[in-house]
Amino acid sequence: MSAGPILRVEGLKKTFGGLVAVDGASFEVEKGTVVGLIGPNGAGKSTTFNLVTGFYEADDGDVYLRGENVVDTSPEERSKRGMVRTFQITRELTGMKVRQNMHLGGQDHRGEKVVHALAGTASDREAEIADRAERLLKHLELWDLRDEYAGNLSGGQRKLLELGRALMADPDVLLLDEPMAGVNPSLTDEIIDMIHELKADGLTVLIVEHDVDMIMNISDKVIGMHQGRVLTSGPPEVVQNDEDLLEAYFGGEV
Repeated sequence: MSAGPILRVEGLKKTFGGLVAVDGASFEVEKGTVVGLIGPNGAGKSTTFNLVTGFYEADDGDVYLRGENVVDTSPEERSKRGMVRTFQITRELTGMKVRQNMHLGGQDHRGEKVVHALAGTASDREAEIADRAERLLKHLELWDLRDEYAGNLSGGQRKLLELGRALMADPDVLLLDEPMAGVNPSLTDEIIDMIHELKADGLTVLIVEHDVDMIMNISDKVIGMHQGRVLTSGPPEVVQNDEDLLEAYFGGEV
């Protein structure tokens, strides 16, 4: 087992035409911690997520998972190695039922497993997946909607389903892209409680979220970005008073 941070990002860069979206971003995430990634609109947070998880190809830089460089691997390969993300815009299969979406989240992405999930073929593995899906759906308060089509869910319910599908993959590192967006305020505390429970179980969580107060309250470490660069990184009580980050949010060009 490799020593050091479970996730390390070094010098990531990404441009779109003449626009520099991420400009040499570097940071580390320690195992079993909750790390928040914040910054004003256009800071490069979501692009950084896409680079870390392989949905965008980096122009330069490296991504290390447990000390192994995965920058040239596919999103599917990174997922198999334990790095799983949710999306700001949910990607659930709307023509499938909630329960089916969850079952697919627990598969290893091979075609024959997908067939078994859809057909309901009985096996020890499928029974394990079904049991995990039931427990997660109850925890997310989606159990009563298990036979509803995903396309009929509210925006908040879709975000909860996306979180549940990510957890079905049993990740080591979970990246959450705005998990609170569109979620009813009454469910926000439940999501926060779940994140605390996941951390207690040893899961590492990296979160992008516009709710800075929530990030400051839930995170062990906060990374502040602006114009594609990391401005500051450290404990919440330090980062929230960083003059450069405050200027990025409230002064000058912001």
